Amino acid sequence: MPAADQPDLFRDDASVAPDFPASVRKAAQPLAARMRPRSLVEVVGQQHILAPGSLLPRLVAQNRFGSLLFYGPPGCGKTSIAEAIAHETGSRFVRVNAVMSNVAELREILSAARRRPEAATILFIDELHRFNKSQQDLLLPDVEEGNVRLIGATTHNPGFYVNPPLLSRSHLFRLEPLAAADVVRVLKDALADNERGLGLRMVTADDKVLADLAVLCDGDLRRALNALEVLVLGLPEKSPITAAELEVFARERRIRYDADEDEHYDTISAYIKSCRGSDPDAAMYWLAKMLAGGEDPRFIARRLVILASEDVGLADPQALPLTVAAHHACDFVGLPEAELTLAHATLYIATAPKSNSATLALGEAHRVLKEQPVQTIPPALRSKSGQANKRMGQGKDYRYSHEYPENISGQDFLERPVTLYTPKAAGWEQKIADRLARWKSLKEEIRSGATAKK
Repeated sequence: MPAADQPDLFRDDASVAPDFPASVRKAAQPLAARMRPRSLVEVVGQQHILAPGSLLPRLVAQNRFGSLLFYGPPGCGKTSIAEAIAHETGSRFVRVNAVMSNVAELREILSAARRRPEAATILFIDELHRFNKSQQDLLLPDVEEGNVRLIGATTHNPGFYVNPPLLSRSHLFRLEPLAAADVVRVLKDALADNERGLGLRMVTADDKVLADLAVLCDGDLRRALNALEVLVLGLPEKSPITAAELEVFARERRIRYDADEDEHYDTISAYIKSCRGSDPDAAMYWLAKMLAGGEDPRFIARRLVILASEDVGLADPQALPLTVAAHHACDFVGLPEAELTLAHATLYIATAPKSNSATLALGEAHRVLKEQPVQTIPPALRSKSGQANKRMGQGKDYRYSHEYPENISGQDFLERPVTLYTPKAAGWEQKIADRLARWKSLKEEIRSGATAKK
């Protein structure tokens, strides 16, 4: 028996004082907690992992699963799925929040699980990415031995934040933001449910209002339910929720965008690919999302400078100076006016002709240097500065290009010719392609003339 002042880690209500009435505890819970699904069948959305016959439902039905990692945005159902699994398998559910936990608590939980193997403990760790390497390593022996079955929930990419040994011992499932239709379905249930929901207040809302609320919450079901509860409790009983009540939420809508986390990297990736794909509408959408989420405008400007060389290149030589100017403008103008500069540069890059010939040429040059012997510099191209260099004849046979028609002397600048740059027929680069073809022909004429004289 646990000491009187110590919570029993295997009680279903271990986190609540045992003499606190259950009805009061339930009433004090937020609506999102009260409406949690009690089985996997009740979970809305996530059909890519929960559809009948899928891997996860089969593992749960047979009670043969090991450790699980659920990776997805807030409010998509990670905790709900974990609790439903514990309920369906009759397991004891011990919940830990990685922000508040420590090594001492973990050791106590794991020790208790070893003493009670019949309890089939599921250890649910919310925000697993907050655990450091030592805390994650502490879990490994008991996960390996099956003393606990770990279910970890994280909003961060496990590949970066979960130790490889722990990751390799777990099934990873990625969850997606819930569709608005799924959120509306749960909101309707919450309004009608007399036991767990808000049904006793008899507040109504039409489908359009609920759909608008779902959209405002960006697929975050917890946020949507808690917003619905605030709206309902702020109205008299039997009142309708109208568009007017939603206005305050619309004005205070927060875009899901966490700097230096997955949303940051995914959004800038979508922005870059939209610019590269010449879709100005998509590029502007992702730009607006980043700015609304508080992204550093200089970070966006730096990406535009890279795009100017990597993806526009010589197809439009004005792209690079324009994006460099945009980067400088962001520094001395600042927000909010710098948004206009970024919009200007974004539209220029998205609508410019594209060529990655500079990127390909650089990559090919690196490949040749890596795979082939390094060529020696031809004597005619070496520096003739200094008496020693002159005595060795360096630079002696160099042909000064400006003394020849169109600057083409016919001289080679590599010992063994290598083709690294292939111009594309896009924008200004078509002119470069034509110019290079002309110079190649002229060079061959010069060489033919030199050979004939010999």
